[in-house]
Amino acid sequence: MPVALIVDDDARNRKLARDVLAAAGVETLEASTGAETITLATDRAPDVILLDLRLPDTDGFDVARRLRDGARTAIIPIVAMSATSLQEVSDRLREAGFAGAIDKPIDVATFPDEVKRFCAG
Repeated sequence: MPVALIVDDDARNRKLARDVLAAAGVETLEASTGAETITLATDRAPDVILLDLRLPDTDGFDVARRLRDGARTAIIPIVAMSATSLQEVSDRLREAGFAGAIDKPIDVATFPDEVKRFCAG
């Protein structure tokens, strides 16, 4: 069973993503800050990290760069999830090491397949 780390400061967004992924057979972990994300990703090494770009303690770009520098987290695919126009920040996403992006609000019909496509294992 793949494991996805859902990172979003909005509890409703985390719950929706968690519920949709759980119904599709994906185990989930959750974080609401960049610091929690680094700790969970290092400790649990999920198959994919779904990372909001706007967090209360830092931004998703900084978190992604820090994950890329980590020995245990460097190979984990990081997927941006944001309501921000992702086309406008595509260069920054690539530079920070994101594997791809999913727009919010998520499409519950396609979301599980999009996430599974990025899973490392």
